[in-house]
This record gives sequence, structure tokens and C-alpha cells, in this order.
Amino acid sequence: MIEELPHVDATLLDTPSLAKLALPTGADHPPRILILYGSLRPQSFSRKLALEAERILRQFGAETRVFDPHELPILDSVPASHPKVQELRALSLWSEGQVWVSPERHGTITGVFKNQIDWLPLEDGSVRPTQGRTLAVMQVCGGSQSFNVVNALRVLGRWMRMVTIPNQSSVAKAWQEFDDRGRMKPSPFYDRVVDVMEELFKFTLLVRDRSDYLVDRYSERKGAAQARAVSMAAAVIEPVAVATPLLSPKPANEAVRPRSPCCASGSC
Repeated sequence: MIEELPHVDATLLDTPSLAKLALPTGADHPPRILILYGSLRPQSFSRKLALEAERILRQFGAETRVFDPHELPILDSVPASHPKVQELRALSLWSEGQVWVSPERHGTITGVFKNQIDWLPLEDGSVRPTQGRTLAVMQVCGGSQSFNVVNALRVLGRWMRMVTIPNQSSVAKAWQEFDDRGRMKPSPFYDRVVDVMEELFKFTLLVRDRSDYLVDRYSERKGAAQARAVSMAAAVIEPVAVATPLLSPKPANEAVRPRSPCCASGSC
């Protein structure tokens, strides 16, 4: 009962239901997946893993784009109108899901990868380039298996308001998991990559047409309602002219009244 929630505005509270999640019609185009990787090395293993993920997604029927981080300037070193920045932002808006792949460098994601996310604004006017999109996270390790990067990517994905899928991939000793053609060798690591891409594809189909509803928040509806109320109140209140009383000048021939003795002494 709403009486049990005295601090909630009942007119703004939306109760989720299966009916609201049902779609009479949905998008019929292939899921759009953007893939980002975090290394500029000529033999980048994160890039090789990104391209392997792309092949799997295309097999499922996805439309994919892989962003090349070469020539993307450091954040704020150039205006946001820079062509590489505009390319990255346009791809994020185009996407319905994303794959993030980074090497582990000093226990966390690389600067190359973080720079790409930093160029994506959390909000640009009324547009949020990442909110509601699905996300799969993967990492490559130079040594034994680690989960530092995928954990960091999950935090970053949550901050960017993305729907991060449960599965993930961490490829240990990546230098021995790819052949001379850059293709990933058969292994349990490869099978896990297939699992992750399959799950991402499924989640993207489930989320993409419902993302606006899934990320709709009570607090934001409340804030918007308050802003509308303030705007409407300001529109109906007209400025009121305040009359300034005019001081009547003294007649030129008005005699000056002599001060009384007390006034002359300054006691009154």
C-alpha cells in the first residue's frame, strides 16, 4: 500500500510488469555491436581477441564495428569536434551493445582503453551515448589468469549505465593462444569467448527495444516533474511594478525652524 511509503509521490511511481515489458513489435535489424580494444601495439592481443569476438558475433547475425584507437587524442587535448572523437561518439550512439577488451597493465586497464571511455560523455544534452546498451567485458593477460581488468571494466560499465552481462572472459598467457595468422587457437579460453558472445547477443535482443523503459528512474521522473512545476510557476507570475514614493521639494521660501535647545545639544 502506498500509505506505507509516505515519502513517495504515488503519481510518479511506476510498478513494473510483464505487460509493460512486452513488445507488440520490435526492431527487425541485426543487433548493432561496437567493439573497443585497448592497445596500440602492432601485435596487439587485445585487438586479436576483439577481431575473434567480431567473427563470432557476425556468425550469430550481428552487425559489428571495431573502433581503431590509433590517432585518438588524449582527453581534452583537442576539442570534441576532432574527427576521431566524433567517430567514436557516433559509433557508441549507433550501437545497441558493446564489447570491451583490454590488456592488463599494472593490475588494471590500459590508458589507451580508458581514454576511449573518457571521450564518451555520460550525458550530452538529453542524449546518453552508453545508457541502456548491453556490455560484455574481456581481458588478455601476459602471464597467469587474472580478473583485475574485467572487474575494473564492470565498474566502468556500471558508471556508464550499461547492462553488463554476467559472463566474461580472461585469456591467460595470450601470446600462446593465437597462431601466426592472428586466429585464436581451440581451447577452453576460446570456448569461453564463444559463450560470452552468445550471451551478449541474447541480452542485446532482450534489452535493445526495452532499454528506455529499463533505465527509466523514479528519481529522474520526480526531478523532471519539479522542474516543470517551477517553469510553469515562473510563466504565470508577471513582474509587479513597485511605485517609488516621490519626495516633495520644500518651498523655496519655507522658513527654517530653529532647533530646540535639546536638539542643539544633540540629545534628541
